[in-house]
Amino acid sequence: MSIIDQEPDTAPAELNKDRGPRVNWRVLIIAAAIVIAFSIWAMLAPTSAKGTMKTVVFWIAENLGWFYVVTVTAVIGFVLWVALSKVGSVRMGPDHSRPQYKLFTWVAYLFAAGVGIDMLFYSVTEPITQYMKPPAGAGQTAEAAHEAVVWTMFHYGVAGWAMYALLGMAMGYFAYRWGMPLSIRSALYPLLGKRVRGGLGDAIDIVTLVGTVFGVATAMGIGVVLLNVGFAIMFGLEQGLALQIALVIVAVVLTIAACTSGVDKAIRWIAELNIWSAAALLLYILVTGQTSFLLNSLVENIGRFVFTLPERTLQTFAYQEGGSEWMGGWTLFFWAFWLAWGPFVGLFLARISRGRTLREFVIAAITFPVLCDFLVVSIFGNSAMHEVLGGNTAFAQLAVDSPEQGWYALLGMFPGAPLLIGLGTLSGMLFYLTSANSGAMMMSNFSSTIQNPSQDGAKWLRIFWALVTALLTIAMLVAGGVTTMEYATLIFALPVTIIAWLVMVSFTKALRMERTEREGRVLRRQSMAVHGGHVADRTWGQRLARIRSYPSKDEAARFIEVTAQPALAEALEEFTKQGHDATLDTIPDENTGVSSHVLVVTIPDHRDFHYQLQAVEASVPKFGRGMHRESDVYYRVEVFAQTGSEGYDLMGVTQQQIMEDVLVRYEAHLGFLAFSNEYDHPSLITPPVPPATGSPV
Repeated sequence: MSIIDQEPDTAPAELNKDRGPRVNWRVLIIAAAIVIAFSIWAMLAPTSAKGTMKTVVFWIAENLGWFYVVTVTAVIGFVLWVALSKVGSVRMGPDHSRPQYKLFTWVAYLFAAGVGIDMLFYSVTEPITQYMKPPAGAGQTAEAAHEAVVWTMFHYGVAGWAMYALLGMAMGYFAYRWGMPLSIRSALYPLLGKRVRGGLGDAIDIVTLVGTVFGVATAMGIGVVLLNVGFAIMFGLEQGLALQIALVIVAVVLTIAACTSGVDKAIRWIAELNIWSAAALLLYILVTGQTSFLLNSLVENIGRFVFTLPERTLQTFAYQEGGSEWMGGWTLFFWAFWLAWGPFVGLFLARISRGRTLREFVIAAITFPVLCDFLVVSIFGNSAMHEVLGGNTAFAQLAVDSPEQGWYALLGMFPGAPLLIGLGTLSGMLFYLTSANSGAMMMSNFSSTIQNPSQDGAKWLRIFWALVTALLTIAMLVAGGVTTMEYATLIFALPVTIIAWLVMVSFTKALRMERTEREGRVLRRQSMAVHGGHVADRTWGQRLARIRSYPSKDEAARFIEVTAQPALAEALEEFTKQGHDATLDTIPDENTGVSSHVLVVTIPDHRDFHYQLQAVEASVPKFGRGMHRESDVYYRVEVFAQTGSEGYDLMGVTQQQIMEDVLVRYEAHLGFLAFSNEYDHPSLITPPVPPATGSPV
């Protein structure tokens, strides 16, 4: 069972047993039932379904539009506060952890994960629509032209990526820094405590999962509406519902093939090819189109976006006649879409971001991918605007009435149109397949209990959710196409807004605890100073010998087994004799090949005491490399707490000194708990973190 399914004082022993991913049947059955029931209703009574959803959406836009706007504004402010405050230096993992991916690869993954085919769909139709029928003022004016593309950039800008950043860093923080499952319910543990282990936690996962299914289905539905035009042009097929359903089936078949054949690398290959094809498409349009106009308008659009962002973010058009209707069809739909995709994309971003600081995670998420979005929206949108401003009213009306036709009509205006249409269809297909494959994988994770953040849900579960999502997509196509998808997304994303608020409150409590712990470390260092350094009573001879000593891996391993492990075993015996609930575990280390040893003393209703000895590879200083050494690295035996290395080396000390060091650190830990209580920072916000694997000593 997951760590949130256990009482804090019993979780360590339970988590030592790596049971692998397990299906959460309650979440799976209820979420699937909701989606399937909605799909059947939409297919059997499409007119009724569309009418009912339209009524609900208009009510939400009229009465709760402000809530969506305030939520998104709060999320943007919150992630910026995290990035710019002192807690921004906290890592999504222990302090000694480092990122797995290089910056370029990581940013490429960010872009591929958070951008869907829907952006191509709206990149032409929205700028033209905002020019022809702006939310305020007269249409087809100079002011409307200035605002048209900026509105689209706003809808695909900072707001959505801030939502991704919020949920991604919250899930990643608790998974990698505190060893909890990679899920939304873990991010709410500081706020809800043990209640997330049962029905409340399942309800949170159900809301998250249903919102994700509708978000992915909406992206797939918009994708097939767009791609059905491209395939009809390229292969002479008949456009319509039959071709759209066929494209949905193709996505399901490819998802099943990826799952059953174990070609997870193929998904990565598709994502990378996605980036290159989109770049080639944009470059072709930029070079063969109105290059100077596109570059000038891009710079102006970005400037206007930056300086109007605060006003635009809080804009509700309360004084504008028909303002709520416009909000419901545009801004609120996009906010709901981002909210629905937030858990799905956030989970993926957390998976690839272990070792990143909260600051670099947030800044990267709201800058690099947003700039890529701006390129797509500005190049496509301004290419379309140039045509409309030149007097092509027929094209403008086509783009408004039939966005998918308008997008391909724009591609057909460039030199080498057949090649460009083929490239555009390929790029759209890759966006489409990326969403379908990764969406099925994340849904299987949401409906499973997974202890190890590097693992995923069962393959059969991915297939199941791929089929359910396909069913929902087809149902919404039958019930009215893109408009129905917009309605459904806006409705089912409403509960996710509440989860976003809960995550912000919960994560704030966790970050306050981080600050408290850092202040406690100052007290711990002062306590250690009284004892003559990090290790009590280290002699001057030991200190001198350590200065010019660069032990090998074998020497470090021998010290751990001969000196350190027996010292911890004796400390364990003493803690147990004094009535403490303590454990000592051995953890194999694949990187160094030297097992580490972890002493955990359970403190009911508070954070456990954690003392781990681990061999760490280090570089030999230049002045030490002339000592007849065969290697430029040596090994230290460092002390680790839950959040990383304490930065000092135990090599060369005695068993007695290690036992005294354990006592000093234990006393400092109790002082930290007292300090946190004094300043009203609950110390039970994170359950104890036992070793992921290992066997009792």
